[in-house]
Amino acid sequence: MTETIRDLLIEEMQDLYDAEKQLVKALPKMVKAASSEELSEAFAGHLEQTKGHVQRLEQAFQMLDQKPKGKVCAGMKGLISEAQERIQGNDDGALADSAMICAAQKVEHYEIAGYGTLKAWAEELGLSDIAALLDETLREEKEADEKLSTIAGRVMASEELLSETRPRH
Repeated sequence: MTETIRDLLIEEMQDLYDAEKQLVKALPKMVKAASSEELSEAFAGHLEQTKGHVQRLEQAFQMLDQKPKGKVCAGMKGLISEAQERIQGNDDGALADSAMICAAQKVEHYEIAGYGTLKAWAEELGLSDIAALLDETLREEKEADEKLSTIAGRVMASEELLSETRPRH
């Protein structure tokens, strides 16, 4: 039962813990599905970071004298399902990569919102060690989002997509 902001912090950490574990399972599929080598490498790199995010949350749970456990994150489940639809609904190539980037950025923004709020709560509760762990993950999520935006620009600039969007005379 949620009675205090500390309880809410723990509950939301459980939600993000499950979200990160879902991503650890989903990202390898995106690594495989990406046709752009740069995008595939970005997903692979973020998979390794995501494993670190799980470990940081486990550390934070320990600091709170809590057993690390997840609470089903329905939001992430939906975002991953949407990403899988994008992978299956498009052929290989720049268009599919663009769809995956969109889905991945939705995931990043979801995580940025969660980690940003939890960091603020931890700071307000005087849990500076936990806030530092959450902030480290928050920074990595923002960097991943920026990297995806950069890759999106390059994918869009590819001949395949530009030829499809240019007006025909």
